[in-house]
Amino acid sequence: MSAPGPSDSAVGGTDPTCRLAITVTGADRPGVTGSLFAALAAHGVEVLDIDQAVIRGALTLGVLVGTTADPDLVRAEVERSMTALNMTVRVRTADGADSRTGPSHLVIVLGRPLQAATVGTLALRFGEIGVNIDAIKRVADYPVTGLELAVSAPDDDRLRQVVAAVAAADGVDIAVERAGLERRAKRLIVFDVDSTLITGEVIEMLAEHTGALAEVETITAAAMRGELDFEASLRARVRMLAGLDAGVLDEVGRSLELTPGARTTVRTLKRLGYRCGIVSGGFTQVAKHLVAELDLDFVAANTLEVGPDGLLTGDLVGDIVDRPGKARALARFAMESGVGMNQTVAVGDGANDIDMLTAAGLGIAFNAKPVVAGFADTTLNQPFLDPVLFMLGLTRDEVEAADAADGSLRRVPLN
Repeated sequence: MSAPGPSDSAVGGTDPTCRLAITVTGADRPGVTGSLFAALAAHGVEVLDIDQAVIRGALTLGVLVGTTADPDLVRAEVERSMTALNMTVRVRTADGADSRTGPSHLVIVLGRPLQAATVGTLALRFGEIGVNIDAIKRVADYPVTGLELAVSAPDDDRLRQVVAAVAAADGVDIAVERAGLERRAKRLIVFDVDSTLITGEVIEMLAEHTGALAEVETITAAAMRGELDFEASLRARVRMLAGLDAGVLDEVGRSLELTPGARTTVRTLKRLGYRCGIVSGGFTQVAKHLVAELDLDFVAANTLEVGPDGLLTGDLVGDIVDRPGKARALARFAMESGVGMNQTVAVGDGANDIDMLTAAGLGIAFNAKPVVAGFADTTLNQPFLDPVLFMLGLTRDEVEAADAADGSLRRVPLN
């Protein structure tokens, strides 16, 4: 891996007799780029490639040019202009064309904190399997530190195996995605509710009002691990709610605690034109509060039966939203929105989310049970939901610039 610089490949234009790769480094200041190109213009050179990065006030500027002029004269003029600005410059002849066609994958690394050892280990392991790092950029400094590595990998499976091993060993999140247009084509996202969009389990909140919390917690945990049939376990838990005043449903709905970053995630994606919704094994009477609060476009959930006396009967009405039901709901929402399944994203944590995660174009396992993680395209094991945005190619700077523009920018201090 090298510092940001030209790719050494010509793009169109004339066929110059000589290509020069110019690298300028030093303290960033106004006028460096302008002075460099003024020096080049004196010799009528052709610009073939350029790359520039500024990190904490340090500039690295790489330019590939083609020229029919005397390369020694070009070199001397460039060195004179850059030395006058106290910049370090290197000019070398770049023979031959670069056959690379761009990165094949994007690797997103998220940590809190992100240690240098993790980045170093990942880079070394990449070298062992012939993966070249073409570029690195920071995508986030809050609530996690995030880096995006554009890499060229000869073997997709080996890349993913190495990434998974480093992530597991270092306790960080590392996502691998194919580079290209498809990554930018996502247009619809669905979230599971319990322990994903919100921090708790709705049915347990309801069970607190009936005295059946311990029994419900035990069944819920087993169901989410995939140890129990979801529909059977759901009906067993719902029976424990029989006799509960239906007014409690609104009370619980108004008290739901969103997962940190949920508002930012939904708000940002809706700005980009995403259709956003929830697909939940929970209950419509509670989910409606999330739909209103987050301005969601659709919802699929189960409906608790309420008797004429205003009390829960302990039964459900309508179709059950279970593991296959969640996948069907995602497909239905995509069809209604005119969106292909490869343009969808699903985020969930439990065993009943597996079919939905595998059906989506990008399935993200969020703080998921072990049985779930193996079925998802990527995992996110952070207590924040907004890193989902970084996996979709957005940066924290872009998110916060949009928030600042409408007055909604707010950074909550982290513990």
